[in-house]
Amino acid sequence: MAPSTPLLTVRGSEGLYMVNGPPHFTESTVFPRESGKNCKVYTFSKDGTLFAWGNGEKVNIISVTNKGLLHSFDLPKAVCLEFSPKNTVLATWQPYTTSKDGTAGIPNLQLYDVKTGTWLKSFIQKKTQNWCPSWSEDETLCARNVNNEVHFFENNNFNTIASKLHLQKINDFVLSPGPQPYKVAVYVPGSKGAPSFVRLYQYPNFAGPHAALANKSFFKADKVTMLWNKKATAVLVIASTDVDKTGASYYGEQTLHYIATNGESAVVQLPKNGPIYDVVWNSSSTEFCAVYGFMPAKATIFNLKCDPVFDFGTGPRNAAYYSPHGHILVLAGFGNLRGQMEVWDVKNYKLISKPVASDSTYFAWCPDGEHILTATCAPRLRVNNGYKIWHYTGSILHKYDVPSNAELWQVSWQPFLDGIFPAKTITYQAVPSEVPNEEPKVATAYRPPALRNKPITNSKLHEEEPPQNMKSQSGNDKPLSKTALKNQRKHEAKKAAKQKLKAIEQLKEQAATGKQLEKNQLEKIQKETALLQELEDLELGI
Repeated sequence: MAPSTPLLTVRGSEGLYMVNGPPHFTESTVFPRESGKNCKVYTFSKDGTLFAWGNGEKVNIISVTNKGLLHSFDLPKAVCLEFSPKNTVLATWQPYTTSKDGTAGIPNLQLYDVKTGTWLKSFIQKKTQNWCPSWSEDETLCARNVNNEVHFFENNNFNTIASKLHLQKINDFVLSPGPQPYKVAVYVPGSKGAPSFVRLYQYPNFAGPHAALANKSFFKADKVTMLWNKKATAVLVIASTDVDKTGASYYGEQTLHYIATNGESAVVQLPKNGPIYDVVWNSSSTEFCAVYGFMPAKATIFNLKCDPVFDFGTGPRNAAYYSPHGHILVLAGFGNLRGQMEVWDVKNYKLISKPVASDSTYFAWCPDGEHILTATCAPRLRVNNGYKIWHYTGSILHKYDVPSNAELWQVSWQPFLDGIFPAKTITYQAVPSEVPNEEPKVATAYRPPALRNKPITNSKLHEEEPPQNMKSQSGNDKPLSKTALKNQRKHEAKKAAKQKLKAIEQLKEQAATGKQLEKNQLEKIQKETALLQELEDLELGI
């Protein structure tokens, strides 16, 4: 029997408290509200049975099931907390500081035994990024990145380094999920003309020229994000540069690479130019979704051969979220977009709902695979703070708006282990709700100033592309006809011209505010008349 819906934890200027999930939404008695603004951090254990928080004086651990205080540690400056996967260890981190005389500071990463409350080990960990040690799911292995090496500990014995993986300038690593044998992906940035690379190893086979399971090298990478699939058979690597030297994007430049533990690797060919906003694996480990391209962005599902399976067309989106069971996918446009969501049945590639969560800064699937949490939090946005609980069919089941003189900083679901909640049959009929769904006004499309006084043609500024099932096209490698090829080139030329016009308009606005433009930017503005003529010719079919 599945448990009731997970709890919600809310942290803000009104304090730290928990709320019962659907259908109740009442304040929970599991955790008595802690008033005040001093709570900087909280975390659940992976199975949701333990809860830890720091209140500016102590870090406390309670049992969610028994509602009892287990331990309390004097850690007033702790700002990061995390439990090991099987609740054996609590890791805490506070900012690293050095003495006034320049001598090394005290260790700021602490490990505690959750059962006894005793201190286990301390480390110096200067950066917040990747502060927490990485454990295997059964905790037989734990790893840390230390000075160009990955140090491995076995069975939570932190006094002995069981093994080391040494490569010059290791920048990042990710331990594989799932059972043994354990694998690790490591990233080494390029230098002096040498490419960056990601290598996959199987623990503890690190020595020798042929020890790596797979290797993928590439240029154009200031940083990477490495994503293992759930079955630990492949890694997706998003390689990013901070600056796009072509000047086409403010986001820098990104490429997507696929690396499998069997040695296969590939560059994922994305059919539209522009930034890569998000990449997510399905929990099935057999497919992944990428959101990419200049707005309106494309979203595409790829298989393990990196072939497109389903194209969702274009839309105002920059994020993708698979449900815990992998049978529903939400495509969303948050941040500087309006908050439009598309909820898809990915087995039948059918749109379920299209709700709008305006001003959202946070999104999370409930572990039950039925409910969705969206929130507007400070400091990202300091107005209209609050959260909403949705059913995936688009109904708002609960809404909480923070008072105008208060702020919401964080809200999240209590986690549960996989398999606790069974997958349910997808419904397309919106579930009943007493909360009104306020649809925001639709914004008008952008038009370059030179075209604003001209009649609107049937062609839109942004060419919208409908969803398309790519499976039916597999094996269809017939070359395009001359007419189809001509139309395709014309379509791409129109898109490029419109994108350049928008960039020119932004440069002109910057110049109007007094900003000094570079020579190449001024030359770009001078091309506006020619681009307008080119666009007009293309729209008329010349």
